[in-house]
Amino acid sequence: MKPFTFKQFKIQQSKNVFRVGTDGVLLGALADAESAFHVLEVGTGTGLISLMLAQRNQQADFLGLDINEDAAALTKLNFENAPFCTRLKNIHQDFKTFETNEKFDLIVSNPPYFEESGSDKDKIARQTVELNFRQLIARSAQLLSEHGLLSVIIPVEAGAIFILIAEENNLFLSRRVHIKGIENSKTKRWVLEFSLTKKNLLESEFIIEKSPRKYSDQYLELTKEFHVFKEVGN
Repeated sequence: MKPFTFKQFKIQQSKNVFRVGTDGVLLGALADAESAFHVLEVGTGTGLISLMLAQRNQQADFLGLDINEDAAALTKLNFENAPFCTRLKNIHQDFKTFETNEKFDLIVSNPPYFEESGSDKDKIARQTVELNFRQLIARSAQLLSEHGLLSVIIPVEAGAIFILIAEENNLFLSRRVHIKGIENSKTKRWVLEFSLTKKNLLESEFIIEKSPRKYSDQYLELTKEFHVFKEVGN
């Protein structure tokens, strides 16, 4: 499968691992990572999100986990080939049984969000088979540092229950970015960030395309340090 080339790193891809997609790019570009020193990514896939965050934050070290052996191997390859490789580590590990004494300033995840279906396509990456919202949130709450953040991107339809479960685990919504595919359309994704302390909620809107196959100025500005193309599909 053809690699995906960014300005400072290249992502090798595999038919057995969920590919580079807009959700991952958005989370990698939007997550509040500037003040983090220790970052954990749950479900790395290709390693895209950690690589983007490592480019943005030169002081942080990164640990990636993936229960999928193929994904863990692919992440390892992409981490080793990156210019920030000394700050990147990944392991083949189930987050539910992950044990560490370390606390993380940022936990980031593009989590599975579909209920189990009959399809085997990207089953672990896209369906809540191996890791559901409650498991992700509860374990993240235990591993966050005092001022740490949990940052995720999920469909709007799943957002309300995710926020509710987070509150049950004493994680409070501090930021919500409303992602729209195109101008004047409904919000299709939320980037959600949670902290262990209650804060004033910051809300914003982000539009990916200004017209079909034409990226918005907002998207081009956000990703200008990453993408090497200008228009959708190039």
